[in-house]
Order: sequence, then structure tokens, then C-alpha cells
Amino acid sequence: MRIAEVYRNGELAGKLIEHSTSNYDFIYDDNWFADETGPAISLTIPKTQKKHHSAYLFPFFFNMLSEGVNKKLQCRQLKIDERDNFGLLMATATHDTIGAITVKPILKDKE
Repeated sequence: MRIAEVYRNGELAGKLIEHSTSNYDFIYDDNWFADETGPAISLTIPKTQKKHHSAYLFPFFFNMLSEGVNKKLQCRQLKIDERDNFGLLMATATHDTIGAITVKPILKDKE
């Protein structure tokens, strides 16, 4: 199991958890979920429920990844398997993403 914290404009919005390559959860942070003025992370992960489950990496997060030659280059330089989308997300979405969302890996015991 791998866990990453998801931030929106530097504020903790939730956790993204990979239980296996076919079992993912996104859980809104208690404070973010309780704040009615704060937006959802994406339209596909609404704040109508605190926990969202998916059999694959949520498309919102998958679309933050590079494609094609750039992805191959990143994977080679970072020594990450090209099929490890979660690992690549944690390695490349910690700073300077195009949007307001950043993803930072955390240790399992920090849950």
C-alpha cells in the first residue's frame, strides 16, 4: 500500500491510497470536507461523499502524468516502471504542476 497527500494551493485536501494496482481510494481530509466553501478536487471526485473508490488510478490524477516520449524519459531517469502510474505521480507531481493540485508521498505510519 502506498499513500500520498493531495494538496490544493498548498492546503491539504485529502489522501490518495493505492491498495493494489486495481484498488484505489481518495479520502477527503476532515477539515477540507467540512469546509462548505472549499471546492471539490475535481468534478469527478465530488464532495458529496468523503471517500471515493476506483478500480484504477482516478482519471483526474492519471491526467496529471506525462505521455509518450516525456513519460518514457521521466521513467528512465527516475528508474520507475512505465506501468507504475501511481509511483510516477508521486515522483513528478510534488512541485510545479500545471494546476492547483500537488501530490506528495507519505509514510504508511503517518495515516
